[in-house]
Amino acid sequence: MDQKILSLAAEKTADKLQEFLQTLREDDLTNLLQNQAVKGKVAGALLRAIFKGSPCREEAGTLRRRKIYTYCIQLVESGDLQKEIASEIIGLLMLEAHHFPGPLLAELANEFISAVREGSLVNGKSLELLPIILTALATKKENLAYGKDVLSGEECKKQLINTLCSGRWDQQYVIQLTSMFKDVPLTAEEVEFVVEKALSMFSKMNLQEIPPLVYQLLVLSSKGSRKSVLEGIIAFFSALDKQHNEEQSGDELLDVVTVPSGELRHVEGTIILHIVFAIKLDYELGRELLKHLKAGQQGDSKNNLSPFSIALLLSVTRIQRFQDQVLDLLKTSVVKSFKDLQLLQGSKFLQNLVPHRSYVSTMILEVVKNSVHSWDHVTQGLVELGFILMDSYGPKKVLDGKTIETSSSLSRMPNQHACKLGANILLETFKIHEMIRQEILEQVLNRVVTRASSPISHFLDLLSNIVMYAPLVLQSCSSKVTEAFDYLSFLPLQTVQRLLKAVQPLLKVSMSMRDSLILVLRKAMFANQLDARKCAVAGFLLLLKNFKVLGSLSSSQCSQSLSFSQVHVDVHSHYNSVANETFCLEIMDGLRRCLSQQADVRLMLYEGFYDVLRRNSQLANSIMQTLLSQLKQFYEPKPDLLPPLKLEACILTQGDKISLQEPLDYLLCCIQHCLAWYKNTVIPLQQGEEEEEEEEAFYQDLDDILESITNRMIKSELEDFELDKSADFSQSTSIGIKNNICAFLVMGVCEVLIEYNFSISNFSKNKFEDILSLFMCYKKLSDILNEKAGKAKTKMANKTNDSLLSMKFVSSLLTVLFRVLLWRYTSIPTSVEESGKKEKGKSISLLCLEGLQKIFSAVQQFYQPKIQQFLRALDVTDKEGEEREDADVSVTQRTAFQIRQFQRSLLNLLSSQEEDFNSKEALLLVTVLTSLSKLLEPSSPQFVQMLSWTSKICKENSREDALFCKSLMNLLFSLHVLYKSPVILLRDLSQDIHGHLGDIDQDVEVEKTNHFAIVNLRTAAPTVCLLVLSQAEKVLEEVDWLITKLKGQVSQETVSEEASSQATLPNQPVEKAIIMQLGTLLTFFHELVQTALPSGSCVDTLLKDLCKMYTTLTALVRYYLQVCQSSGGIPKNMEKLVKLSGSHLTPVCYSFISYVQNKSKSLNYTGEKKEKPAAVATAMARVLRETKPIPNLIFAIEQYEKFLIHLSKRSKVNLMQHMKLSTSRDFKIKGNILDMVLREGGEDENEEGTASEHGEQNKEPAKKKRKK
Repeated sequence: MDQKILSLAAEKTADKLQEFLQTLREDDLTNLLQNQAVKGKVAGALLRAIFKGSPCREEAGTLRRRKIYTYCIQLVESGDLQKEIASEIIGLLMLEAHHFPGPLLAELANEFISAVREGSLVNGKSLELLPIILTALATKKENLAYGKDVLSGEECKKQLINTLCSGRWDQQYVIQLTSMFKDVPLTAEEVEFVVEKALSMFSKMNLQEIPPLVYQLLVLSSKGSRKSVLEGIIAFFSALDKQHNEEQSGDELLDVVTVPSGELRHVEGTIILHIVFAIKLDYELGRELLKHLKAGQQGDSKNNLSPFSIALLLSVTRIQRFQDQVLDLLKTSVVKSFKDLQLLQGSKFLQNLVPHRSYVSTMILEVVKNSVHSWDHVTQGLVELGFILMDSYGPKKVLDGKTIETSSSLSRMPNQHACKLGANILLETFKIHEMIRQEILEQVLNRVVTRASSPISHFLDLLSNIVMYAPLVLQSCSSKVTEAFDYLSFLPLQTVQRLLKAVQPLLKVSMSMRDSLILVLRKAMFANQLDARKCAVAGFLLLLKNFKVLGSLSSSQCSQSLSFSQVHVDVHSHYNSVANETFCLEIMDGLRRCLSQQADVRLMLYEGFYDVLRRNSQLANSIMQTLLSQLKQFYEPKPDLLPPLKLEACILTQGDKISLQEPLDYLLCCIQHCLAWYKNTVIPLQQGEEEEEEEEAFYQDLDDILESITNRMIKSELEDFELDKSADFSQSTSIGIKNNICAFLVMGVCEVLIEYNFSISNFSKNKFEDILSLFMCYKKLSDILNEKAGKAKTKMANKTNDSLLSMKFVSSLLTVLFRVLLWRYTSIPTSVEESGKKEKGKSISLLCLEGLQKIFSAVQQFYQPKIQQFLRALDVTDKEGEEREDADVSVTQRTAFQIRQFQRSLLNLLSSQEEDFNSKEALLLVTVLTSLSKLLEPSSPQFVQMLSWTSKICKENSREDALFCKSLMNLLFSLHVLYKSPVILLRDLSQDIHGHLGDIDQDVEVEKTNHFAIVNLRTAAPTVCLLVLSQAEKVLEEVDWLITKLKGQVSQETVSEEASSQATLPNQPVEKAIIMQLGTLLTFFHELVQTALPSGSCVDTLLKDLCKMYTTLTALVRYYLQVCQSSGGIPKNMEKLVKLSGSHLTPVCYSFISYVQNKSKSLNYTGEKKEKPAAVATAMARVLRETKPIPNLIFAIEQYEKFLIHLSKRSKVNLMQHMKLSTSRDFKIKGNILDMVLREGGEDENEEGTASEHGEQNKEPAKKKRKK
């Protein structure tokens, strides 16, 4: 039969074939087809013949085709056929599909859809036919009956796609079904159906199946719905990441982790590569990605960045077109995140409203961590981002050449956080990715070398961390480091020291690098430039410190801790200690030659030798002999000669130029420190060893010399140094300069000898008398210099030399004198001390308090991690036995104990009479309390106690000291904002200010409220007034931030009313809080605007803050314009707020503007007749400054009213009924009056009064002209 069909098909006409086929039963044809297909014979040819004999113009032929199609689809799905045969059959069905009439195509499509929905597909091969059927259907122009409706082919296709996408898809056919749609012409709406369906299948699929599905979705996105595709992918993986992190950090009971970490990261990496590849082919997709993530930056919480989206963005940086935009987006996101964090940390009000969320910085570091799973496409972006953050937000140079260094006290600053994040990104990337290490190192070194004039401490810190992490790994990059060494002599000294300190571990593992450095330093040693020689000395001293000679004491035996942490790298190399000795002695020889160079070079050596000695004790003899031979050049050996030192030899005279050649005081200081170290460290270890006698004798010589200098310095008078009161100390003569240098040398020597004698005194009376004599010598000279400098009134008057006393000595001396500063101050109050004799200068107790205040701030600024130890040490009641029990006492509890002592002192001070009130002491006490209060945990009862105590002090004590009032109020506000919003406090204070200063309308008598006694006539303005205004500004900033956040959450697109009303529900508490804040602030401004404030900063600041108030109100109105579009109304409390602004704020604002203008006019009239032209000009400038914010305020009020009118129309609520219409203000320039004023301004002084009167008519318009 099959042969007959084939032979008939070979004829030219198909008539006989048609007749023959009509004679056959359906079963015969289908059985025939099945047999041929299963045997793998001529199934294709047979199918072609059947189609030829079943033309669609005849109904019988169409029906036969339809049956054959259905059967062939079943046959292909059965899985009984070979792949080639199945493909051939499907291919033939595809070719013939477009011949079908529309209704039959719809039927066929429906069969497919039913099969998909019922899950009756076996292998899904037949799905290749569906796009052809749908495409063919779309081309049919005639109307088709579909169900009960009559639809066109296009509409029918849409209905079919809708039905398919709303049904169930079997997991194994999702990819195939999605892929299928790329071959179907789809409208935007249809693409959206398909995309939504495919995205909803993500959660039901195996992780490994998602990348191919994402690929198909990206291909499909070229037809539309790019935004939905990207949003869906990002949202799914962000949620998966979050769930994965919770599982890893969560309960131990969760034994089964849903997805292994490695697998998830590999899948994410593949998907990111797919998206980047798709963006390369379709730039529109990239633009959509940036648009979507920028929207997230505006505050739409569901669009917030996640580790997955950040990794995706970083990969997109490889596409040139998007590189700058992406990095800029990430940079601004990082800084915005840190600014938000700063705002949240400083306000309890915001913390209660905004839930805790993860920050961009944490996410970026998570991306770095995840990139270990072969995310090579992310690393380049990470490196670029790291350097951009460090370059943009590193320490900045200020005008006098000094740099603003990053210190822990400023660590909350967003810019410094961003710079630190950049460094962390680079360090962590360096640790994980070997291939990028050389590039990171090269870029860091380039910046260190090329930016010598800019602050680069952050890059040097990063370099130090990189080297510390892997000195051996970096040996492969040694050429880059040695290249940087060539520029050493051109770099600033501080940079050279820090650079060499950073690379020091490399020098221990790489001999070639060490040799290169030594060559560079030797060249620099003989350079013409002084800076180059100083760099050489710094380099050699560093080498001496770090290349230990055999037999040197270990770091644990040293009396002081080491300054360089890099010593830990010693484990990496078993270096030859004997070779080190030769090497170090060779360097010492070189350094000895430097002792004949300029004072700056010698000074560096003297400052560095002591450090070398502590680190490399076997060099002690060499160093001490060098110092001794140097000292002998300036020492008078004869015991009777006074003075004992040759000061003349320390000064270099070159023609008229006189300069210091030998810093003798620093030389003695170095000797004294080295001797003390030797006695404390080496001698105890050598007891019982006889061979060291010679060495001890040598140290004894040094001791004798210092003893002799001490004795003779005590006997010497100032006349012996030619430095008595009659001497010339002016900076304009060579003798004066020489005498100044000598005086500073003598004072330095006295300081060194004081410390030396104290260290050997063992508390003997004679030694203490010597110390007092030396101090008197120092004081006499110091007084003479101060007196002369005061008379001269030169720039030198403020210059003071650095003290040579070590911190160890100062702390020992203070402890001996006062036990501890805290004990001295709290045990002997200043009032007791001062009731005795009144001395010139500050009392001892006050000095103790000042010292305490400086110690507290220094510990908080530089030693944050050691605060617990510091507070424990402060507690003098602590016994060693109790230490273990007290270990768990919190910082807050210890701080509260200290705070109570200072609270008592302040209360005692405030209980004294006004005339006995010591303002300086009170100010210091408040400063101490402020720094201690920062250590309290804001949620602790101790914090609440501190707040209520401060509030009580402000309420009950009235002092007319403005500085004390300011510091106390600052303390109150700093505590209050961490407890709750300060708006009620501001309202009370504004009522007090109004009561004390009176009303702008002199006929109105204001009732005095007296909430806070600290507010009085002296302190109300400008002190308290400016403080409350700055706090109000902060509250407005917080409210503005919340409104911006809410605006971002309101979707820009038109969504269904139901969805929108649900979306606004979570914002209700925030909206309510905003309205409450603004309502209370409104009453605060209502009081201040009616207050007769003095001219100056108070008026100026109030006008500016009122402008901000109206701008914030306008922002809120604009938010409700957005919201009520969908929710259909505004809350009642918003209506109340608008009513309050209309009745309590706008009218009084206009009255205040008139008051300010009238006041400035009256000032001009009275001033211009009596005062000189210069004073008049000053008054005019002040008037102009005060009235400048007025037009801005009026504009802000009018903008507010304009948007209220819009909101009234949209919400169908008449909000303007509460608003009084604004005064019409004409800001036109009247040229004739202006010319007249300008002409009269040039006339004689006696006519000035008239000119000013005419000028006043147009003062506001003229000023408005300046504004334009």
